[in-house]
Amino acid sequence: MSELRKDSLSFVETLGQSVANVSPTLTPALSIAVVAGTAGTGSWFVYLLSAISMLVVGVNIGKLARQFPVAGSFFIYVSRVLGPSWGMLSGWSMLLAYLATAMALTVATSIFVKTMLTALGVTVAPPALLLYVVVSALAWFLSSRDIRLSSRIGLTLEAISVAIILFVCIAILFTHGFSLDMKQVKMVGLDASAIPQAVVFGIFGFVGFESAATLAKETRNPEATIPRAINWTAVAAGAFFVFTTYVITMGFDDDTAKLAGSSAPLADILSGESPLLTAFVYFGATISSFACALASLNAFGRLLYSLGRYQFVHQSMGMVHAEHKTPHVALGVGAALNFVLCAVLVAAGSETETFGWYGTMASFGFIVVYFMCSLCAPLYFRQIGKEKRRHNMVGELGMILMGGALVGSVYPAPAYPLNLLPYIFVAYLAVGVAWYFILKLRAPQTLLGIEHDMEVAGEA
Repeated sequence: MSELRKDSLSFVETLGQSVANVSPTLTPALSIAVVAGTAGTGSWFVYLLSAISMLVVGVNIGKLARQFPVAGSFFIYVSRVLGPSWGMLSGWSMLLAYLATAMALTVATSIFVKTMLTALGVTVAPPALLLYVVVSALAWFLSSRDIRLSSRIGLTLEAISVAIILFVCIAILFTHGFSLDMKQVKMVGLDASAIPQAVVFGIFGFVGFESAATLAKETRNPEATIPRAINWTAVAAGAFFVFTTYVITMGFDDDTAKLAGSSAPLADILSGESPLLTAFVYFGATISSFACALASLNAFGRLLYSLGRYQFVHQSMGMVHAEHKTPHVALGVGAALNFVLCAVLVAAGSETETFGWYGTMASFGFIVVYFMCSLCAPLYFRQIGKEKRRHNMVGELGMILMGGALVGSVYPAPAYPLNLLPYIFVAYLAVGVAWYFILKLRAPQTLLGIEHDMEVAGEA
C-alpha cells in the first residue's frame, strides 16, 4: 500500500496548514457580526478569552504531538491514553468538526463572492449551488495533489488577505484619530452571562489552528515543528482578532446592533468609499475563506484516511494516490459531502444564518476534542512515569476552559434554531457510539489494531 509523502513539509508549509485552516480574514469579514450580536462592545474581550483558551489547548495538543507524530492525530492521541472507544469518539467528533468548517467556509466564500460582485456593480449574482460546486471541486483538485502545493497556496492566499484587512483597519484608525474607544475599553452594556455563549463562536474563529497535527507523517521533524506551528498560529490569530474586532466595532461607531445585523461588516464600513476598495477587500476575504475550506478538507481527508486504515470506516478511505501520495479517496468523499450538505441545508435559511449554524456545529466538535486532549496530555505523562505539576496544571486549565465553553453553549439556552444544534451534535455522536459497538461485535480485530497503534509502531 502506498504511504503519505514523508518528511516533505517545512515549518512554513506546516504553519500554512494551520493558518489557512483558521482563515484569519473570516473573523473581520463576517464572524465578528455573530459575536457582536451576543457580546456587543465586549467582542474584543471575547476574542482575547478565546485566544488564551486556544493557547492553553495548543500547549496540551503540542505535548501529545511530540509523542505521537501520526496522521490520525487526535484519534490516535486519545486512543493511546484512554483506549479505542474514546479515540473513536474523538475521531468521529473531529470528522464532523472539519467537515462543518469546510461547509461554513464554502458558504462564506459564496457570500464574499456576491459582496465583491455587488461592489463592482454586477447585478446578477451567480447561483449559490454553482459556487458550491466550484469551491468543492477546486478544493478536491488541489488537496488531492501534492500537499506542499495546497499548503503553499493556502499560506500565500492568507498573507494577501490579511494584508488587505490590516490596510483597512489602519485607515479606520486614521479616521478616528487613534483615540481610545472608551465604550469598548469599559465594555459598556455587556451582560456577563452572555460571554460563555459568545466564546463558543469566538473559538470557531480559531478552530483548525491545531490541524498542522494531521500532517505529522508528512512533516520534517514533526516532534518540534507541529507544536511550534500550533502555538504560533494561536498567538498570531489571537492578536489579529482582538485588534480587528476592536477597530471594526469602532468603525461602526459602537453601534453593535447594526454590526450584528451586517452580512458584510467591512463593506458597510467602506460603503462611502471607493467601490473598488470594497471589492478588493472582499476579494481578499474570498481567497481566505477558500483557503480555509481547502485546509479543512485536507485535515478531514487525513483523519478519515487514518480511520480507514484501521477499518473503522471502509478500508478504501485508507488508500493513497500512487503518484501524489495523498489520501485521494477520503478527500473525494469529503468534497462530495461538502457540496451535498451545503446544497441541502442552505435551503433552510439565509447564507449568513447557515454560516452561523455550521460554525456553531463545528465548534462543538472541536471543543469536545480539545477537552479530551487536555485530559489526555497529563494522563499520558502519568502513565509513562514522567508526571509533572505543570503538565497537570495546563491540562486542568484546558479542561476547565473547554468545559465552561460547552456548558455556556447550552445554558442559558440560545434562541431557536441554535438551541437545537447541541441535540443534533449529541445525536451524531450517538451514531458513532452505535457503530463502535457494532464493530466490537462483528470485527473486534479492528479495535485491537487501534490499541496496538500501528502508526506509532511504524507500520503506517
